[in-house]
Amino acid sequence: MSRFAFTQAPIDASSLAEPLAHDGAGGYATFEGRVRDENEGREVVDLEYEAFEPLAIAEGERIVEAAMRRHGATAARCVHRLGRLAVGETAVWVGVAAPHRAEAFAACREIIDEVKHRVPIWKKERYAGGDSGWVNCRHGDACHRPEAGFDYSRQQALPEVGAAGQARLAAARVVVVGAGGLGSAVLPSLAGAGIGELVVVDHDRVEGSNLPRQPLFTVADIGRSKAEAAALRLAAYNPGVRVTALARRFDAALAAEVVPGADAVVDCTDNFATKFLVNDAAMRAGVPAVLASVYQYEGQLQVVRADQGGSCLRCQWPEATRDGLVGNCEQAGVLGPVPALLGQLQATEVLKLLLDLPGQLRDEVLLVSLLEPGMRRLAAPRHAGCAGGCVRLPGEAAPAPPAGVDLGLPLAAAVRAGYRIVDIREPMECAFEPLPVEGESVPLGRLLDGGLPPDPERPVLLVCAHGVRSRAAAEFLRARGHTAVWSLEGGLAGQAGAH
Repeated sequence: MSRFAFTQAPIDASSLAEPLAHDGAGGYATFEGRVRDENEGREVVDLEYEAFEPLAIAEGERIVEAAMRRHGATAARCVHRLGRLAVGETAVWVGVAAPHRAEAFAACREIIDEVKHRVPIWKKERYAGGDSGWVNCRHGDACHRPEAGFDYSRQQALPEVGAAGQARLAAARVVVVGAGGLGSAVLPSLAGAGIGELVVVDHDRVEGSNLPRQPLFTVADIGRSKAEAAALRLAAYNPGVRVTALARRFDAALAAEVVPGADAVVDCTDNFATKFLVNDAAMRAGVPAVLASVYQYEGQLQVVRADQGGSCLRCQWPEATRDGLVGNCEQAGVLGPVPALLGQLQATEVLKLLLDLPGQLRDEVLLVSLLEPGMRRLAAPRHAGCAGGCVRLPGEAAPAPPAGVDLGLPLAAAVRAGYRIVDIREPMECAFEPLPVEGESVPLGRLLDGGLPPDPERPVLLVCAHGVRSRAAAEFLRARGHTAVWSLEGGLAGQAGAH
């Protein structure tokens, strides 16, 4: 039995109460909210409820479970009506059983208060002389549905948009892969623009370290599914937009399910494997894709127009860059406004292609730097021999990484053994935590560009902060014939106490 549910049928309190009976429950409390015949001096004829059901049910379940746990209740349930209700009908019912009456009363009150403030439910009261319009039950504010106040007039005032362009946006379906730093900028911008349907894909959960650069979430969302939390926020922001939350990893099967039929797919992830999967799925389906990535204080943006025979990631990089060669936000750090800016640029490119606005990125990469504010466009033409060869079908097995690149020796022992120590961290990292032994500094980007002078007499040990970048770089060099290259297992973080 679900702890929170909606029903179109009249609520039968006695049948709902019966399953809550328990021999250990000495206290039992119920609440019934009914449709009254007046509101602020106006005669109410009837009332209508609507809800964003999938997300509302998930949030309602969390509310009931939390109240039971906090107050020690043995059983609880909440049922809310949807559809049109007559005066006097029960709109919401809450029942709680607990060992004592105080716990039952407290849990019952918490459930109804939290449902009112957190669950996306809207109502419309009909009066003898008109109606209230749709009202968000959580705040009592006018609901932001297109027919009830979400005003696109400033956007429609643009001659390139107008009513026809707004209608095109309302008919569009956009898939957004990733609800992190980039997604926190992309999703509200697209919802605010009036995109008809947003599909949010993210298998991760909200963490406290996400919040400085992911304002789509709050402290109360920590531990929740990012996709579901984002969809709840978007539904409250603009309920006129349909939002589908997919709390799943974006793999080949899901790509084949959600990308075909979309008007655009937006990559907001922080790993290369998923970026190339988004790229390949878009190429196969002939769907435009807007890709972005960030690194510390800079980022880049690319639009893949498979529908127009444009270039894609594989025109420049036939194989996906191995994850770890470039640190993600967790490893390398990032300034919060950087993903926000790149995400806004992604949203702008989506709107430009849906509205066919001028200035779209075509066979180009846009580079953005915030330390020295500026943008550059670099040509990224389609490879002459592509002819569809850019697409590597999802599901193909990637080549197995070379084995045996990790070296578990302490750094001091590696020096004594004759290894050439090469620190591949960025200069700022090296200044903050200097290498504890004699070694060379060759930042990762320079290393991959051939910046490591060969020394056939000595094996090379690559060092980074945690061993992730160094391992990926060692595999990269091994695959290109540099056999005497190893990675310091665990990086400098794993050297505490080593001798």
